[in-house]
Amino acid sequence: MEWEVLAHGYGLCEAPTIDADGTLVFSDVLGGGIYRLASDGTVSTVVPKRRGVGGVAVHADGGIVCSGRDIVHIAADGETRVVLHVDGVAGWNDLCTNRDGEVYAGALRFAVFDRAAEEVAGELWDVGAERIVFGDVIHANGVACTPEGKIYLSDTRAQRVIAYDHGTRRDLDMAQFGHPDGMALDEDGALWLALVGGGLGRFGPDGALDVLLDVPSTVTTSVCFDGCDVYVTTGAHREHPDLRGCVLRTTVDVAGMPVTPARI
Repeated sequence: MEWEVLAHGYGLCEAPTIDADGTLVFSDVLGGGIYRLASDGTVSTVVPKRRGVGGVAVHADGGIVCSGRDIVHIAADGETRVVLHVDGVAGWNDLCTNRDGEVYAGALRFAVFDRAAEEVAGELWDVGAERIVFGDVIHANGVACTPEGKIYLSDTRAQRVIAYDHGTRRDLDMAQFGHPDGMALDEDGALWLALVGGGLGRFGPDGALDVLLDVPSTVTTSVCFDGCDVYVTTGAHREHPDLRGCVLRTTVDVAGMPVTPARI
């Protein structure tokens, strides 16, 4: 498997998203900022300094929806509108849209990068409805919705993926593979899961591993599709510091599932 390094040198890259114009948008959770990677390899700043952005979605009216301390819509002209604020939430991590453009986001109730912080369970929220979908999530991370309305959510510290199907919850044990992080669905309905310390896995609906791809990073954080091109973001790299905070690309045999723009 050949991986192309498209950008590198960031703190902790996350939230890879294909924008309406076909460019790739990604964030630097620790270093701050949201960035755009053009087809010629140049990187520009979309949103300066914003920290803790674990999720980005394209908005149907232009601009992006992103996480951080609050869920916000940042229009193309830079005007920012707060979509959801919840007292007691330390930060919002990854987010996704369903086929109707509704947004789901994971709430963090403690400082996940502080190893001394007491763990407090968070939740998955329906952002537009301002309601909790389900709780008992230690470290909410990657999230994806199938066209039929099933929701997958990574609980990174608990090493599980929660599969929530119209009120029925099933916890899929991922401990043997690593710590699940960002995710994306392909056109066959399989789940592609970034595994911190474990590469990139393709899983069936029952949690069975189908394919496991090596990634040239010790911290694989998230994944998105552009057709059959797969983009992966990474964090630190212990053996190769020049590969820290990267955006990587490879090509696979199946295309990604189309992602609906946000409508909130």
